[in-house]
Amino acid sequence: MTLATLFSAPYRKIARDGLWDNNVVLTQNLALCPLLAVTGTATNGLGMGLATMAVMIASNAAVSASRHLIPPEIRIPIFVLLIAALVTLVDIFLNAWMHALHKVLGLFIPLIVTNCVILGRAEAFASKQPMLPSVWDGLMMGLGFTLAMVVLGAAREISSAGTLFANASVLLGEGFRFIELTLIPEYKGFLLMALPPGGFIMLGFMVAAKRLIDQRLTKSAEQQIDGLINIEQISELKV
Repeated sequence: MTLATLFSAPYRKIARDGLWDNNVVLTQNLALCPLLAVTGTATNGLGMGLATMAVMIASNAAVSASRHLIPPEIRIPIFVLLIAALVTLVDIFLNAWMHALHKVLGLFIPLIVTNCVILGRAEAFASKQPMLPSVWDGLMMGLGFTLAMVVLGAAREISSAGTLFANASVLLGEGFRFIELTLIPEYKGFLLMALPPGGFIMLGFMVAAKRLIDQRLTKSAEQQIDGLINIEQISELKV
């Protein structure tokens, strides 16, 4: 895959869909169970997001590579088995190399199997597309999900504890110590934001913010189109 390919129109559209237009959380409102359960901190959100993204990339690749070999009548059970096998591998990897994070995420790692986004992308995209677009779609969808997890976790962590990426070196490894920050020293915290209701509240603000941004972008685009039409009409009158 070359840079020219990545900047081509189809790949740009896939990236825009995954990161913004068709974002798993902010647009589709999917995967809310792990989103609200593990995003008490930005560190937990980052770990869960990366694990989900790894499964999404691998599952899209596996489904795309085997799409001509799988009978259409039994494709869904086979997709689920492929995803379950990949989630098992991710679970074993986290237990072996990031045991502290594995203990924090707990049951939600095996439950990645039930994440409808992964099966949905396998069915709607990877089963119909070649390998490279499928891998790119998995990466962008996974990255969009990870970003939403991290932003939500960061907002909840800052408002509840005044820190950002707390215990990152413990959960993710010493290489992540540099991102551990104390933004508000001696902050007693706002307990509601650490609880599930706080997750719902913060998610509501995020979804509302995205819709406001989309409305402004749409309005700006319409104004630019109207301006171009007016310029063309003036030019025609002069002619």
